[in-house]
Amino acid sequence: MRVGICGGGPAGLYLAILLRRAGHEVALRERNPPGVTYGWGVVFSDESLAELRDADYETYLQIDAALVRWSSIDIHYAGERIRSTGHGFAAIARTTLLRLLAERAVALGADMAFSTEVPDDDPWAPFAGCDLVVAADGVRSALRAAQAAAFGSRFSPTASKYVWFGADMALPVFTFIFTPTAHGLFQVHAYPYDAHRSTFIVETSEAAWRSAGLDAMSEGDSLAFCQDLFAPYLGDHRLLSNESVWRTFVTVRNRSWHCQVGGQDVVLVGDAAHTAHFSIGSGTRLALDDAIALAKAFVASPGDRSAALAAYEGDRQPIVERFQEVATDSARYFESVGRYLGFAPEPFAFNLLTRSGRISHGNLTARDPVLVNRVDRRFVGAAAPRLVVPPPLLTPLRLAAGCELANRVVMAGPILEAAEDGRPGEAHASALEGVAATGAALVVTEEVAPVAGGRVTSGSPGLWNDDHTEGWAKVAARVHEAGARLALRLTHAGRRGSTQPRGRGLDRPLPAGGWRLVAPSPVPYTARSLRPEAMDAAAREAVRAAYGDAAARAADAGVDVLLLDMADGYLLASFLSPLTNPGDDRRDSYPLEVLAAVREAWPAGRPLAVRLVADDRFPGGLTAADGVILARRLAAGGAGLIDVAAGHTVPDAAADYRRLFNAGLADRIRNEAGVPVVVGGHITRLDEVNTVLAAGRADLCRLDPRTYLRGTPPSPG
Repeated sequence: MRVGICGGGPAGLYLAILLRRAGHEVALRERNPPGVTYGWGVVFSDESLAELRDADYETYLQIDAALVRWSSIDIHYAGERIRSTGHGFAAIARTTLLRLLAERAVALGADMAFSTEVPDDDPWAPFAGCDLVVAADGVRSALRAAQAAAFGSRFSPTASKYVWFGADMALPVFTFIFTPTAHGLFQVHAYPYDAHRSTFIVETSEAAWRSAGLDAMSEGDSLAFCQDLFAPYLGDHRLLSNESVWRTFVTVRNRSWHCQVGGQDVVLVGDAAHTAHFSIGSGTRLALDDAIALAKAFVASPGDRSAALAAYEGDRQPIVERFQEVATDSARYFESVGRYLGFAPEPFAFNLLTRSGRISHGNLTARDPVLVNRVDRRFVGAAAPRLVVPPPLLTPLRLAAGCELANRVVMAGPILEAAEDGRPGEAHASALEGVAATGAALVVTEEVAPVAGGRVTSGSPGLWNDDHTEGWAKVAARVHEAGARLALRLTHAGRRGSTQPRGRGLDRPLPAGGWRLVAPSPVPYTARSLRPEAMDAAAREAVRAAYGDAAARAADAGVDVLLLDMADGYLLASFLSPLTNPGDDRRDSYPLEVLAAVREAWPAGRPLAVRLVADDRFPGGLTAADGVILARRLAAGGAGLIDVAAGHTVPDAAADYRRLFNAGLADRIRNEAGVPVVVGGHITRLDEVNTVLAAGRADLCRLDPRTYLRGTPPSPG
């Protein structure tokens, strides 16, 4: 097979090596002269080096001999340096890497031509006669642009600005620096790449960049600004520039990674196919892994290019998409790191190290037990150094006077049978077994209706008369016997009511027509749902009073925490969202009135919480920024705890059920609204609980007992 490769970066050069080893003809064309590059250093993990060793041992040996290695990360924050050990990194100068790869490709017989531009009007001309053309020409790929529709290219810019400097010093380890200024926060990602030089990336928000005047500065003035700003860390050393201009990072995605043009197969590799934010240091690794996977695909299907290209894409796309998710999480951390500037140094460092989900409390303990012990001591609040402290999940939490939780684990789910009139029956044995098995400190009920017409399903329990109070008192007693506290989720279903029990399907209407529904506007939840009646003033007052009465009954029943439900498309969530209450200028006014009624009826010494839809995840709906504002208002109205939820206000909301899918939203509510939060969302391991808590992203974590104990998927609600 004759292969034309456009681009002499790591992906193109390494692919040339691997294809020549397999006996293919290779012609590589690169626009720049040999050795010219605009980066500084390249970072490798131990895992990526192992991949290189297995793919081409001779190239690996040459790269390995030029590496500098370190095992620690320094975090400079609030006047302190925190060092984390046990990580394992290696780096090489980008110029050295390119030279080694080019020399190896030439030695293997690749046809290499540098300083060769690809014509804009005919980018395929240099590759006439090739069976396969490889677009390895980077983030601004000319070949990809020429077939953008076929590839389905998409570009997502980040919100920050960054500039890629070098430094004439070899930092001892990977280094993060956080420097507040009058303009805003500036941060550094830096690492050594040979015995005398380091990469030194400066990042800041666009607002800070403009405030500092960097948008109007020359390259030299910008360098001088950063030189002065980070002088305490540079000492007598200098920053270096190589077309070091401020940029916005763009994440590149392509629906397809290969197509055909005029009988030639064309395939994308490296930055032409995808990019991942520099803060996870995986760009070059992903590019080299593309080359390895593509070469292997042709070994596996030597006579079938279509099969090989399909196998390459099928192998690499899911892996890259996961890296891009991780990189996006990391980029968002740095975009919003200002919300953590009030943290003590230990939790700040832990939050940084665990930002992307690749490091957890458990594996950081294995890498650096000294740092994790410091983090845990800080979380517990130990006044003096102690050899042994409990992990965060086993640390008690005092919600109010007389209501202390033994740990930070919450269990939620159906715990009782209900008669058709909403009267609670006996608690499910399995639910109480779950309490004992998990040792959860707080048990949250299913949705409990304040009025008969507010039930979600025909099997939903209620709390609108004294018989109900007696039944809930028995439940509270059994939960207390198990050593836990009981939180009752007080929910008026609104337009999501009058449905069959969830075991028969989600939002399935009752076959006999059900009961009358009310909502802010007469719009059914789904096409098959009953149409609700728009609530007038009298209806609102009646429901508000019913909430207060139910709160008083819950208190009489011995409920420890009252959870007022403003989520999942139920009545109060419908008032909050512009999707379901578009004509109301103060959509939160009625939910706040209900909160006030509940607050008045609920004993002052017991915790009052709100389950809040903090993001509708649907165009035109509530956003995370709206969720922060709502959380502040609810806290001012008496809510001492927010159970963070997202979606389900409308049935077509974007679903996101990946691991820890609500953790980022809970983090934002907690640290921007300044209110304690509960977070759920596919949290299935205790290590995940420890990580979320120690990083300051939440105060309590909800485990679905069906997921944790039996491995079944979490319910959407």
